[in-house]
Amino acid sequence: MIRKLFIFALLFNLTACVELQEVVNNLPQGGGSVLSNTDIASGLRQALDLGIDKQVTKLTQKDGFFTNELVKIVLPEELRKVDKGLRDIGLGKLADEGLKILNRAAEEAVKEAKPIFVNAVKGMTFDDAKNILLGNDKAATNYLTSKTQTDLYNKFQPVINSSFEKVGADKIWANLINTYNAIPFTNNVNTNLTDYVTGEALKGVYTMIAIEEKKIRTNVSSRSTDLLKKVFALQD
Repeated sequence: MIRKLFIFALLFNLTACVELQEVVNNLPQGGGSVLSNTDIASGLRQALDLGIDKQVTKLTQKDGFFTNELVKIVLPEELRKVDKGLRDIGLGKLADEGLKILNRAAEEAVKEAKPIFVNAVKGMTFDDAKNILLGNDKAATNYLTSKTQTDLYNKFQPVINSSFEKVGADKIWANLINTYNAIPFTNNVNTNLTDYVTGEALKGVYTMIAIEEKKIRTNVSSRSTDLLKKVFALQD
């Protein structure tokens, strides 16, 4: 079997137009059965659905962003001096409240993500599945990014803006910035955070999907269905 795989690998490198189905036909699965194009596409859809369900859903929970150091939203570079300046004069609680508001808005916005991801997964073609299966550890994440980034931004941005208005974040941030600007010998700052938080929320979503994708690709125990096990065995 190893010899057959080696010979096939050479043929694959020499034949640029070879279809993934030819790979499948030469790699018998349990009981001598083979995976069809439909099986492979379905397996990749399962993998994407799993990443969305297990990881993105976590971000919608309270503290989904705020206590997750991988995706926690901190201040943009130009406002970090505000955070430091407030903490230096004993106003750490005020600074923490400001950060919490940014993360709460992201947690609320991500609730809008799932329908957009579902449509992207449903629209996956066999060519998409082939490229994902034979791609790098972030190929599935990159596919979702290309298919959803614009739609997610357009969904997230008004939700984040509304969240800021609902909790009076505009007043809280005005208080934070005005307090900082009143500190002697500081340069005044004035930054609109809505677009910044929207972008950071998107990064957080794709970061968590990438984590789940890597688990499925590299850890057999993370392949929770028979189809996932069979499909990803092709890339092992």
